[in-house]
Amino acid sequence: MDRLKLSIFSYFVVIFGLFLYSFTQIDLSLTFSRVPFLRNLITSFQYIGYFNRPLSSYLYVGLLISLFVFYFYFIKNAIGKKLSKKSVWKLIIMMSTILVFSYNAFSYDIFNYIFDAKIVTYYQQNPYLHKALDFPGDPMLSFMRWTHRVYPYGPVWLGLTIPFSYLGFNFFLPTFFLFKILIGTSFIGSVYFIGKIFQKISPEKELFGLIFFGLNPLIIIESLVSGHLDIVMVFFLLWAFYNLVNKKYLFALILLLISIGIKFATIFLIPVFVLVFALQSTKKSIDWKFIFQLMTLLGIVTVFIASVYSGNFQPWYLILPLSVAVFISKSYYIFIPTIIISFFALLNYVPYLYLGNWDKPVPQILLTVNISSYVISGIIIGVYYLFHKYKVIFNKNDKDK
Repeated sequence: MDRLKLSIFSYFVVIFGLFLYSFTQIDLSLTFSRVPFLRNLITSFQYIGYFNRPLSSYLYVGLLISLFVFYFYFIKNAIGKKLSKKSVWKLIIMMSTILVFSYNAFSYDIFNYIFDAKIVTYYQQNPYLHKALDFPGDPMLSFMRWTHRVYPYGPVWLGLTIPFSYLGFNFFLPTFFLFKILIGTSFIGSVYFIGKIFQKISPEKELFGLIFFGLNPLIIIESLVSGHLDIVMVFFLLWAFYNLVNKKYLFALILLLISIGIKFATIFLIPVFVLVFALQSTKKSIDWKFIFQLMTLLGIVTVFIASVYSGNFQPWYLILPLSVAVFISKSYYIFIPTIIISFFALLNYVPYLYLGNWDKPVPQILLTVNISSYVISGIIIGVYYLFHKYKVIFNKNDKDK
């Protein structure tokens, strides 16, 4: 077995480890399976997550470091042309297939998605008017969070999830996995359209972009494990942009509206769509690098707004800006902060895993962690810029001599 094949095998050992680790976080009030063997197995996993928190924290950090080490390794092999696009797609599809069946270890949001649809399909009420607490007899309330809020998302997300609620016959486990499959499919679809867009504007960077987004540990954990709807929003955004690049404006508009109708964050990208349409209509050349810089900046604005609105930063807010930054990901000012901020953002879960709560001093710790990631990113970007600037100057002086 050569080194690359051994590395791929080792990567899947880590992915399977993440899959298993996710079940250490199953809520103690949730009966995930009634099969005696599985119930006993899950109980042993829960013991690690809830009653041996130091070990749980060390396992998580170990998995996180391993994922980033392999992330760097695959990027390096892609740059060195030692990894084919076919191999990358195999990695992405196999990894997605495993993790789509994981437990939503780091977020309770998917439970709210399920209950919001259940309000329509089972209780035949409007989730914009009714909240989970309005149905106190429902067994899901014992393991949910944010039961006091009404439906906060766009109507399209409700339209997408209601059929899965019906298909699950209001049984929790099949409905849960149907929702995870929807999110996993959206993840694969997002990577697919990233590749298609690269093929139109910069085909030589496609492989790097597929790995940059598709194997980014933050994207993997927040999409495939935690199951956030942001990846579904991003899927329709990328599909819309692909149609825009191909001058299929009606499809692009419809898909962009669907994306906005899932979660309103992509509304901030409308000016970019209008700008590209205007440039294409007047047959002017398009500086795609500038377009994606603008989209990334607007994506970062959504992170800031969401953080202010919710009162704190959440790692999955980065899914949107990363989905557009991927197209300029070879630029050092994108690549460096992506790696650092993604890693530190995922460290946000460590204090909770260790302590079991978000009480003081956790907010202060998280603030320090997140600010540190921005400062470190800025310092490394500055050092990199100065190094290359003076390297060019010295090389020029040597040639002049």
